[in-house]
Amino acid sequence: MPELPEVDALAAFLRERAVGHAVTSASVTAISALKTFDPPLHALAGGTITAVARHGKFVDLSVGTEPLHLVFHLARAGWLRWFDEVSKTILKPGKGPIALRVKLDDGAGFDLTEAGTKKSLAVYVVRDPNEVPGISRLGPDPTAPEFTLADFQAVLDGRRTQIKGVLRDQSVFAGIGNAYSDEILHAARMSPYALAAKLTPEQVETLFTALRDTLAEAVAAASGRPPADLKDAKRRGMQVHARTGEKCPVCGDTVREVRFADSTFQYCPTCQTGGKPLADRVLSRLLK
Repeated sequence: MPELPEVDALAAFLRERAVGHAVTSASVTAISALKTFDPPLHALAGGTITAVARHGKFVDLSVGTEPLHLVFHLARAGWLRWFDEVSKTILKPGKGPIALRVKLDDGAGFDLTEAGTKKSLAVYVVRDPNEVPGISRLGPDPTAPEFTLADFQAVLDGRRTQIKGVLRDQSVFAGIGNAYSDEILHAARMSPYALAAKLTPEQVETLFTALRDTLAEAVAAASGRPPADLKDAKRRGMQVHARTGEKCPVCGDTVREVRFADSTFQYCPTCQTGGKPLADRVLSRLLK
């Protein structure tokens, strides 16, 4: 799933390539992806893209003078494919991975695609981005300059939940997902199961520094890359996420994973849990 650094890079790419160009057409082929009906999708046609913003993992294109907002969330298996010359092939609803195609007045444009059978990619056309439920409930952006250690401490205070889940909760922190929460916790040398409310002030400061540094490095690594290069760049930058069975680059221990029903996370026992492997929830259930 694209997270804050990749979505930030996608927004910057569209800001550079699409702003100042008019939308000539926008067509959806995966009907389930379009979550709104008023304004209609065709209302974007003729409007000039004036700005591109990021809200957590959402990309927001301002279109026209009113303006309308084309907002999308790529979910777990979605992606953006940019074309300097959009194909003239007529799209067939329900066929292939393409969910949305946007053409611009210079012949360029982009497709939103989604792999797999579980379709979660979401597209909205709204007058105000806060009309999108996922945006209206977002927590603070942890990369914002004004977000301080004191703000971070205040968010964690009283939360008797595991820190891994807290970091991933979009209503708590906007933009962090499974991958970067693994990386942040590894950098902080902290167990994913540590309770947020029980962290000492020193641990909170360490975690805050790890969060800011990890995301800043990932944003810098993604910056300026075209969409086609972002996935590989993300994989190369991971220390533990999706590296089960490999050596931890910090201590040399074997990276382990914990499996849930529909996801996994990775960690280093030596760096994060005092050398003790965490129980695998799925495996433990199967062995009962």
